[in-house]
Amino acid sequence: MIRNLIARASIGYVSILILLSGCGNSNSRNLGHIEKLDPALSSIIDDKAKIEIVAEGFDWCEGPLWLAQSKTLIFSDVPKNIIYSWSEEAGLKEYLTPSGYTGSVPRSGEKGSNGLALSRDNQLLICQHGDRRVVVMDASLTDPLPNYVTLADNFGGKKFNSPNDLAVRSNGDIYFTDPPFGLTNMNSDSTKEIPFNGIYRISKGNVFLLIDTLTYPNGIAFMPNGNTFIVGNSDAEKPVWYAFDIDEKDSIVNARIFYDATKEFKDEGGGPDGLKIDKAGNVFATGPGGIWIFNRDGRVLGKIKLKGGVSNCALTEDEKTLFVTNGNKIIRVKLRN
Repeated sequence: MIRNLIARASIGYVSILILLSGCGNSNSRNLGHIEKLDPALSSIIDDKAKIEIVAEGFDWCEGPLWLAQSKTLIFSDVPKNIIYSWSEEAGLKEYLTPSGYTGSVPRSGEKGSNGLALSRDNQLLICQHGDRRVVVMDASLTDPLPNYVTLADNFGGKKFNSPNDLAVRSNGDIYFTDPPFGLTNMNSDSTKEIPFNGIYRISKGNVFLLIDTLTYPNGIAFMPNGNTFIVGNSDAEKPVWYAFDIDEKDSIVNARIFYDATKEFKDEGGGPDGLKIDKAGNVFATGPGGIWIFNRDGRVLGKIKLKGGVSNCALTEDEKTLFVTNGNKIIRVKLRN
């Protein structure tokens, strides 16, 4: 959630400009363009890749998750406290509400769900801003119900800030970030109980603090080997993606900068937020100006430049289509045939 960091500017890259039309809208709309910065991008995105709007009119979209079995995208509208679904066959529907705040006392701020993921046994995992916890939905994916089982809601007896994004390691452990974006006054909120903004692991019912030194940890995803994860830091002063390795004792080792976007952030705003990683280790990360595409070594291959705030993305199971939560709309990018 980095709406407070978004600004607009322009950069001088040579671009492949593609005019794009909105889905269900006969008027041509220039939604963005593809910047090819490395020949290797051609194996990931066709030069004639299509980008289109599939749904719009939301407050702020986040946490996109592709459900392969039903060919359905689900995503959070954080302020509205609703998870929506979209599919080619059924269109847009309300999927789950309340999604992130189940209390009865009215509250302001970003109260809904944010990051979504699937557990190893195909259950829906949710980061709930309003309830300040990570939960699993106690219902099937095809018949969703707001029945939640808490997996983690505190560390050392102190309530989390507002769990934001999560990733499931190959062994089933859940890793999640806990910035203050769901709190009305962020770091200065009177209800903030933990003095730092951490990254945690849930394993066999236990919660472990992994990292407490990042200012605003946000998006998180694992490399294919399951032993390295990438985290985006949504901070105007440190707009950086970091990489961390995990050793045989589940300890964090070899912390390093994956990519420092300070210059690009100063040029056009929009810091690191959500990200996804494909089976080859290519990273699709929201950042200044849209979606950045890195190879596994942190080399920038290209960008999908989009207008407005870009918060997260999701790949289909064949990795030929990318969905992007782009402010108040959902963008579909058909990467290749």
